[in-house]
Amino acid sequence: MACGFRRSIACQLSRVLDLPPENLIKSISAVPISRKQEVADFQLSVDSLLENNNDHSRPDIQVQAMRLAEKLKCDTVVSEISTGQGTVNFKINRELLTKTVLQQVIEDGSKYGLKSELFSGLPQKKIVVEFSSPNVAKKFHVGHLRSTIIGNFIANLKEALGHQVTRINYLGDWGMQFGLLGTGFQLFGYEEKLQSNPLQHLFEVYVQVNKEAADNKNVAKSAHEFFQLLELGDTKALALWQKFRDLSIEEYIRVYKRLGVHFDEYSGESFYREKSQEVLKLLDSKGLLQKTIKGTAVVDLSGNGDPSSICTVMRSDGTSLYATRDIAAAIDRMDKYNFDEMIYVTDKGQKKHFQQVFQMLHIMGYDWAERCQHVTFGVVQGMKTRRGDVTFLEDVLNEIRLRMLQNMASIKTTKELENPQETAERVGLAALIIQDFRGLLLSDYQFSWDRVFQSRGDTGVFLQYTHARLHSLEETFGCGYLNDFNTACLQEPQSVSILRHLLRFDEVLYRSSQDLQPRHIVSYLLTLSHLAAVAHKTLHIKNSPPEVAGARLHLFRAVRSVLANGMKLLGITPVCRM
Repeated sequence: MACGFRRSIACQLSRVLDLPPENLIKSISAVPISRKQEVADFQLSVDSLLENNNDHSRPDIQVQAMRLAEKLKCDTVVSEISTGQGTVNFKINRELLTKTVLQQVIEDGSKYGLKSELFSGLPQKKIVVEFSSPNVAKKFHVGHLRSTIIGNFIANLKEALGHQVTRINYLGDWGMQFGLLGTGFQLFGYEEKLQSNPLQHLFEVYVQVNKEAADNKNVAKSAHEFFQLLELGDTKALALWQKFRDLSIEEYIRVYKRLGVHFDEYSGESFYREKSQEVLKLLDSKGLLQKTIKGTAVVDLSGNGDPSSICTVMRSDGTSLYATRDIAAAIDRMDKYNFDEMIYVTDKGQKKHFQQVFQMLHIMGYDWAERCQHVTFGVVQGMKTRRGDVTFLEDVLNEIRLRMLQNMASIKTTKELENPQETAERVGLAALIIQDFRGLLLSDYQFSWDRVFQSRGDTGVFLQYTHARLHSLEETFGCGYLNDFNTACLQEPQSVSILRHLLRFDEVLYRSSQDLQPRHIVSYLLTLSHLAAVAHKTLHIKNSPPEVAGARLHLFRAVRSVLANGMKLLGITPVCRM
């Protein structure tokens, strides 16, 4: 593992620099592979050692690097030492590199990269991740897809690092829309349709009642009264609302199963309709609540009347708002989970909302507000099916499966599959996730079906194809070769490139754990797949001497293992045949 080599280099450096090895570990990084001539496997940035110095007093970095390199010696681990632009470079003994990396990948299995010293001393935390959060009684809108897959990735990564993660789906199950829906169902609803296709029927009712309410003040008034009945706890109104909620969750769970996503808790705004009243009382007792002429209640977060810092927390009729319920939910979760971190995953349009929620928690005296974090993301544009604009996620999932089945049927190399529908769905989902995760989460991006389904290039289909191909190698040649291997048989440039890339996996995981961006892992896995494709063409197993075949099979097995680990973190289920 990179870590063992890093520590060995750090120990030698510590003797020369008179610094503890622990202080040097993170300054030593594995060198990304490139098409240029390989110079080194690791490099030390001299700049990072001098970070505490004042810029004006810094000696020339290049001179420092050369002086330091002169004091270091090659040993059983390091075979060459050189200098670059402000760096000291280290090349690892090739046979030791081969043996150590391959053994570590096989021994650590799904934990490869996570046992690295980069993560040592990492305190185990209780982490709450709130994500997905669709609106009850509405079909799962495609807009919630990003929150779902990004939140799932963050929860997977935190869990893999050993933290105790609670995944919460905070449903939009309260608010004025339920006044409209309750009234709409009384006017246009059918019980049979509700049972056979609940979300579709509720969606149709909601569209119809919105049109009516725009033209008819009595309908709007009835909707308002229905929501007031809900807030007052009217049994009949609550029974209808509960039915909508239960049927919606059943439908969502089915969709989440297709996405490979699960939750520990289905919560919702409705849970906090009473607790939000306690929030209002607390704000009032601290002198923070102000009544407006319209009768609403607001909090001035600026303290000087700045209109952009005014947050409305209560309607004129005394009913709660989204912000009030979010504050109540945060307080409740702290009581329940005593979290060290709470991460909200929503689109960037809610940035101001969460800034205000965290600010309000802070001025209410909750110091733990600083443990709350909002992970934002951009908008997906142009996601359409053949029938036109997409509104619903299931339409996208069905389209993905259909197109993938057609693609697989047209490719001659496609294997006979036990469950082609399931494989098509998994490959299609990988395609969707990789397209989404390739860039910065905050960026908007233009969705393209053609790009999603390319089998070559940087796509999810290519990752799945590589995994299936490597799995097929193991199936074809069995595990008879895998008892032992000769490191001398893996010294070709293609083998060394793969080994050097495998060396970097812990650093990539570390970067993603720091900024919660999946793109580092995506980029790493795509490079790994391209390297594997080149090696597969040149490093043949068939007709090679047993010793060579065994060593190469070991190498490909290691690639498949790391590829599978990375894909699972991203929320992708690797396929073994396609």
